Amino acid sequence: MNGAGRSFVLTAAAPVEAPPPAYGTAISRFAASLFATPMNFALTVLSVGMILLIVPPFLNFMIFDATWHGTSRADCLPNAGACWPFIKAKFGQLVYGFYPIDERWRPNLAFALGAALLTPLLIPSAPFKWLNSILFFGVYPVIAFVLLTGGNLDLRNFLLGRLIDWQALAGFGLALGLRWTFWLDFIVSSAALTLIVLIGAILLGASLRTALVSCVTLFASLGAVLLAVDLDFGLRSVETGAWGGFLVTMVVAVTGIVVSLPLGILLALGRRSTLPVVRFLSIVFIEFWRGVPVITVLFFATYMLPLFLPTGVNFDTLLRALVGVALFSAAYMAEVVRGGLQAIPRGQYEAASALGLGYWRTMSTVILPQALALVVPGIVNNFIGLFKDTTLVLIVAIFDLLGQLRASFSDPNWATPVTLYTGFAFAGIVYFVCCFSMSRYALFVERRVNVAGRR
Repeated sequence: MNGAGRSFVLTAAAPVEAPPPAYGTAISRFAASLFATPMNFALTVLSVGMILLIVPPFLNFMIFDATWHGTSRADCLPNAGACWPFIKAKFGQLVYGFYPIDERWRPNLAFALGAALLTPLLIPSAPFKWLNSILFFGVYPVIAFVLLTGGNLDLRNFLLGRLIDWQALAGFGLALGLRWTFWLDFIVSSAALTLIVLIGAILLGASLRTALVSCVTLFASLGAVLLAVDLDFGLRSVETGAWGGFLVTMVVAVTGIVVSLPLGILLALGRRSTLPVVRFLSIVFIEFWRGVPVITVLFFATYMLPLFLPTGVNFDTLLRALVGVALFSAAYMAEVVRGGLQAIPRGQYEAASALGLGYWRTMSTVILPQALALVVPGIVNNFIGLFKDTTLVLIVAIFDLLGQLRASFSDPNWATPVTLYTGFAFAGIVYFVCCFSMSRYALFVERRVNVAGRR
């Protein structure tokens, strides 16, 4: 064949063609998607039937047949709908538990500060992200703790009760019994731990300056936190036993979420570490906490942990539950993050190594940003599960929103046939709004990082 004079390469842009006409009207396209096949037709009819079966009775109970105004059970008895005056009467307990009424401005202020600091973090275009992060994750927990508890832990007079014998001091065989206060013990313990770290840095050939700066920063920050909760701000002390309702739900959920993510990242990195000891300890920690139910964790932290502590040493019940929930959630979070780390191609590690980046620089600037973007759905799924699992603290006598609601049902002044359904409907709405908000924000983050579109 003679192909001389023929050209198969365009020398000019092809003419722009008009877009194809729309396939019918919006109604026809909608009908085609719902009734295109017999299966679609059957599913559409079934869905419409379920909607008609569920939605009208739900709306009647919640809105149209509900009682909106009243002061006692007598106002709700004539109607078959929800008894919203019951929620109004118990709203203070459902939010604050038995927190003193005249001190409820403190949790309100804590809620307001948390929302004010969290909102800019959730807005990508908001400025001063680093400062905002430090305030929210570093300063706000201390302020919230002082507001909710009253602070003034009086650590200076908190005697540890330890009798320390110094034998053969300076060769004289003297024995000194010293009863140290908290702050003296903290200073000496910090100095001793810093010395141990410096000795370890010398033996391992690490940078002494880095080790010293890290220790000083850590213990100075810890000392500042302890000093802040030790100062007397003139606030009335409120024991955690008086907390309850949505306040406890938010404290447990936020603490678990804030602690589980960074701890889970460290555990995931530890499980993939090339150091055998670090990898072994990380695997043991993760598998242990994933192998026991969260109810068992709460029971152990609340009732069995004090048996293993020294005599006279005890922790607050809510604090023990917070620690148990945070560690349990961190183990699950570690596996989610590890899945994201395994999805990163080997070439990313090699490229970072070729640029001369160290391990932590590689992880923080190259690997983790990509890995966390890949597992946003899994991370938020853990957060939502943790938020709903806060209801389990009721079994260890900590009254969260659901526990406080169940306690309110025992009030004979509001005993009606619909009180139980009204209370659980209100709790369901609260949990749905919180969980749905988290899921929608997760979708926003997914669209922003656009992981699928860049692959």
